[in-house]
Amino acid sequence: MLFTSYLFIGFVLLTLLLYYSFPKRFQWMILLAASMVFYAYSGWSNLIYIAVTIVSTYFATIQIGKLQNKTEIYIKEHKQELSREERKAYKGTMKKKQRILMVTCLLFNLGILAVMKYTNFTIDNINKIAEMFQKGTISFFDIALPLGISFYTFQTMSYLIDVYRAKHPPENNIFRLALFTSFFPQIIQGPISRFEDLSQTLYGPHDRDRRQIMFGLQRILWGFFKKLVIADRLVIAVNSIINNTDSYDGIYVFLLMILYSIELYADFTGGIDITIGIAQMFGISVRENFERPYFSKSIVEFWRRWHITMGTWFKDYIFYPISVSQPMLKLSKNSRKVLGDALGKRVPVYFATFVTWFATGIWHGASWNFIVWGLLNCLVIIVSQEFTPFYEWFHKHFPYGNTTWYKAFQIMRTFLLMSAIRVLDCYRNVGLTFKMVGTIFTKWNLMDLLQTGWSSLGLTIADYILLFAAVLLVFAVSMLQRSGSVREKIERKGPFAAYMIFLLLFLCILVFGAYGTGYDSNQFIYNQF
Repeated sequence: MLFTSYLFIGFVLLTLLLYYSFPKRFQWMILLAASMVFYAYSGWSNLIYIAVTIVSTYFATIQIGKLQNKTEIYIKEHKQELSREERKAYKGTMKKKQRILMVTCLLFNLGILAVMKYTNFTIDNINKIAEMFQKGTISFFDIALPLGISFYTFQTMSYLIDVYRAKHPPENNIFRLALFTSFFPQIIQGPISRFEDLSQTLYGPHDRDRRQIMFGLQRILWGFFKKLVIADRLVIAVNSIINNTDSYDGIYVFLLMILYSIELYADFTGGIDITIGIAQMFGISVRENFERPYFSKSIVEFWRRWHITMGTWFKDYIFYPISVSQPMLKLSKNSRKVLGDALGKRVPVYFATFVTWFATGIWHGASWNFIVWGLLNCLVIIVSQEFTPFYEWFHKHFPYGNTTWYKAFQIMRTFLLMSAIRVLDCYRNVGLTFKMVGTIFTKWNLMDLLQTGWSSLGLTIADYILLFAAVLLVFAVSMLQRSGSVREKIERKGPFAAYMIFLLLFLCILVFGAYGTGYDSNQFIYNQF
């Protein structure tokens, strides 16, 4: 059920009507029922996978919670009888039992994700090795990836780990946990919510708030505008370049870098806008997932602003646990002996960075292009960190760091670097990607693009003008957001201004939206994950 389809719009409106018609104590149940219907629409068999994740996570966390309570009660009741060492030993024994439950549940659910998402990728690589030695090959499996499995698996795993870490108690109601796992606006492409954040508003009673509903509708329309007017129009030119490598190389690949970066931003942030807007109409707060990422001055800053919930997930549950683990502490000690303190202490950090970015790449897709994409991000980050002393020396002797032109250079440099790495997402083939990027430097066919090339990409002059105006509008809104919420600024102008903006956005989408057969739009890019 595509977010921008008439069916989904009708589904949301019906859910909203039922949500505010029923007594408040039933509101979260309405959302659960709607989420199950939404998920079942993608295929009844998919309900089995998400149900298994919900049930296994529920029972594991309940047992972990019981062990935590048992530990606390036992230590409290026997505080005078036990020595410090005995208390420590008892806590260690009980923690080990909790860890076994946590790890078992993690491996079980991540195993489901791995089997569903990476089986054929593994078979493909085994077959390639077998062909090198002229051995027999393995047949592929016909596996349909369940909707949103990467997102809901990571979301429930963060909940499991946080319960194990005693950040919050386990949820005793399995149906409430089911709603947290399957909340329909965010299951397709995130954000990846944390239980302590989403649960604050997900289950509580909500009055019908005209202001919040209007804010939600404005956010939804803004998402529709970015998706239908920009992303779904740009995809025509992007696919033309990708699918005709013999005709479109050199400057066309450079153009692809720019166009795809804009398309991906409009597509992904548009989807998140719709998610947050829908949740807001129900009175539910969902975390922001972007903070003007194309204003970043470095890749490290970019990843603090882009897909924020994914980045913090990998940081909190992979990077930090690895970097402070006992093996890493031992590696740090040995590395300092061999490499010296300055370099040796960075080895565990860089190893954790490598693992984190490898995991980030493979999470995005079962393909080598995504793995290489992740490792290239890792390489750039590590190299930039190693060059930090040089940067400090440079800025000390050449104090241009605070000038407007230098900041603009940093922003443009980061944008182009990220865009170049993202070409791996376009061609989906590592060798072909490097070959095509290489033609930027060997076939700079600018005149061909200026004379006839731009008109051969499937877009008219009217499309290019419209895209320029739409992107300029998104840029202007991003600039305004630096000083606070644009919606609140519009609200302060009075209800007439708010309704006029709403009407203008609606008309722009209706008139200028890029629609396909049956007035439907393209699927969101991140739906594949």
